[in-house]
Amino acid sequence: MGHGAWRSGDWKTYSSAKISGKSVGEIYSAVKIDPKYDPKNIKFRESRDSLDHPVTTPIIIGLDVTGSMSRILSVTAQKLGDLVKETLDRNPVEGPQILFGAVGDSTCDSAPLQATQFESDIRIASQLTELWFERGGGGNNFESYPLMWYFAANKTRTDAWEKRQKKGILFTMGDDCYPEKLTVSEIKRVFGDTITEDIDTKALLAQVSRKYDVFHLMLMQGGSAGIVHPERWHDLMGERAITVTDYNALPQIMVSILENVAGKDKEDIIKSWDGDTRIAVQNALGGLSTNKKGFSNKIIKW
Repeated sequence: MGHGAWRSGDWKTYSSAKISGKSVGEIYSAVKIDPKYDPKNIKFRESRDSLDHPVTTPIIIGLDVTGSMSRILSVTAQKLGDLVKETLDRNPVEGPQILFGAVGDSTCDSAPLQATQFESDIRIASQLTELWFERGGGGNNFESYPLMWYFAANKTRTDAWEKRQKKGILFTMGDDCYPEKLTVSEIKRVFGDTITEDIDTKALLAQVSRKYDVFHLMLMQGGSAGIVHPERWHDLMGERAITVTDYNALPQIMVSILENVAGKDKEDIIKSWDGDTRIAVQNALGGLSTNKKGFSNKIIKW
């Protein structure tokens, strides 16, 4: 997928009709999972080069859609245009193709994972707002973010990797911690896949990191922010566990990370923003490497 191009006029029209002035419930009006976004029905999601985009970069954004995230989900929808606009204007990667995931809790939610297509045009927005934001979650001190990693590792195919050995970029974001493993029964229920043993979260991160630069954005303003446990995320991911102190700056933070992955110096990135956005980006990028050679392929242990 990924044909076509994002045009600002398309976003203005879509936003006026579907997003501006609407509540979270009006924006995300689905009341059940759409079968086309159900991982059990997805063999692969593909990010492919085309005449429109001869060199492509796959970008996966996994949103925590549990109940504590409602305020942040609204901002994400309303600022989607900012994310794409900044990505195109600042040009941190070639031919960005964006896939959105909706992540919940696989121990209790009806739809713990949903995944759109990789797209390059207004379908990025239309598919995002077709996802079911279940607003579930449990009291188990985690959400199932590693489901997005399993999907990326096992259910995506990209020309970036297959033709050029170039990694994509994968973001998950949320206000909770992570489970220590994905179980055999969870994988069967969510993906329909049969595996022989549980998958350790650290091992899964190592697997997906072969083809994606993986980041987790720890949202410190969500309803469950008290149980984010940054120290555990840092132990798992090192500098790739990113602290987000202002979710209004999420688009700028993600674009800044893309620039750092591409090799732009961290301090130069921070200085390119103004006001509250600069502060939020500085807080987020504070632990990243400062060299000009891009982000390390190693997972650094803190």
